[in-house]
Amino acid sequence: MAASSFSLTFVSFSLFAAFYLADSQSFIGVNYGQVANNLPPPVSTAALLRSTTIGKVRLYGADPQIIKALANTGIGIVIGVANGDIPALASNPNSAAQWINTNVVPYYPASNIVLITVGNEVISSMDQGLISQLLPAMQNVQNALNSANLGGKVKVSTVHSMAVLSQSDPPSSGRFNPVLEQMMKAVVEFEKENASPFAINPYPFFAYQSDPRAETLAFCLFQPNSGRVDSGTGIKYMNMFDAQLDAVRSALNALGDFKDVEILVAETGWAYRGDSNEVGTTMENARAYNGNLIAHLRSMVGTPLMPGKSVDTYIFALYDENLKPGPTSERSFGLFRPDLTMTYDVGLSKNSQTPTTPTTPATPSPKPTATAWCMPKAGASDAQLQLNLDYACGHGIDCGAIQPGGACFEPNTVKSHAAYAMNLYYQSLGKNPWDCDFSQTATLTSTNPSYNGCSYPGGSS
Repeated sequence: MAASSFSLTFVSFSLFAAFYLADSQSFIGVNYGQVANNLPPPVSTAALLRSTTIGKVRLYGADPQIIKALANTGIGIVIGVANGDIPALASNPNSAAQWINTNVVPYYPASNIVLITVGNEVISSMDQGLISQLLPAMQNVQNALNSANLGGKVKVSTVHSMAVLSQSDPPSSGRFNPVLEQMMKAVVEFEKENASPFAINPYPFFAYQSDPRAETLAFCLFQPNSGRVDSGTGIKYMNMFDAQLDAVRSALNALGDFKDVEILVAETGWAYRGDSNEVGTTMENARAYNGNLIAHLRSMVGTPLMPGKSVDTYIFALYDENLKPGPTSERSFGLFRPDLTMTYDVGLSKNSQTPTTPTTPATPSPKPTATAWCMPKAGASDAQLQLNLDYACGHGIDCGAIQPGGACFEPNTVKSHAAYAMNLYYQSLGKNPWDCDFSQTATLTSTNPSYNGCSYPGGSS
């Protein structure tokens, strides 16, 4: 039996419940692009965002109307320096000071600006002139923040595509392109020194397009699959998102002592529409990817190499951008339409945080009257049980007992951990039979599964 990827410290039920029901969740962000001529006014967008659990917004520029509209909402704001502005900021510290005094100082702290991204995917552009100016621009922006007494309050970083890695499969082999290694190390050293995140754009969507097999699609969509074992570590990965992030973590580890540099997902998403030659571009796949991603983040499981926490993740995108060139998919990533209605529901609304899995049976059976425990059915796969585990612990129960050192951590298997979490979920929600369904992989039993010092809650309805 493979060890569970669910590990390290979960927040307690009380803390998680407060976080889950709060105005927003800081680890869930969204990209707010503006290459469109039909977008609603920024004030309408601000109201939309406040009706969701989205905690942060990433802009590709520093639109003052949007920054002002988000004032006093508590929503974190990422603003961007355009690639074309990098040469001026790199060559002239006064230009950087002027940029900060124009785009940050007048709005902070009412507008909760948390990060400035200097350039987007500059290093993988292979534009040597621009690449050479990236770090000086970042340093000048940081110095300008320091001069404005905002150093440490507003961070500075840059955003990379996955193309900066020369190898990512298996995740333990993750390495940066040797041609870029010297520059990457200098940038990451800057981020370490300033406690800034390493921002990356992982897209399982593109991984599937390059390998359009059914098993790859399930792996990319967080759906039941046989998993992929990392030959270097023996870790079984159950989804592409975790595998890509751990490849980045491995690349950072191989670069030097950068364990304290946090990874930030600046973009990830799935197109819901595409041209005839664009595989996987369906509403169902987009809903599955983004919905299951959100559930995965809320579970606080993390990744095998970064367990027990959720990486800050910005989903692409808030709206479709109808003026973007290229294939249809480029204009089909929006979670919301310009009229502020949902393109599809992934559970972001405060009023309807819709679970993606498991489902409630249409004709639930009556409540049991005898003491019962909810257990996995014989034959349930590790892949499905991992989904059940993520789901249960992502919906407000205290999974501390199955963390390292917890009374129920051993045996450290997916089956054992899932059994504890599934039962606790069932007991906590009122012992309804439909809460012990888990896509028909669970059943009620009258046999107490408690063992040694591990006590499974149980009781009659």
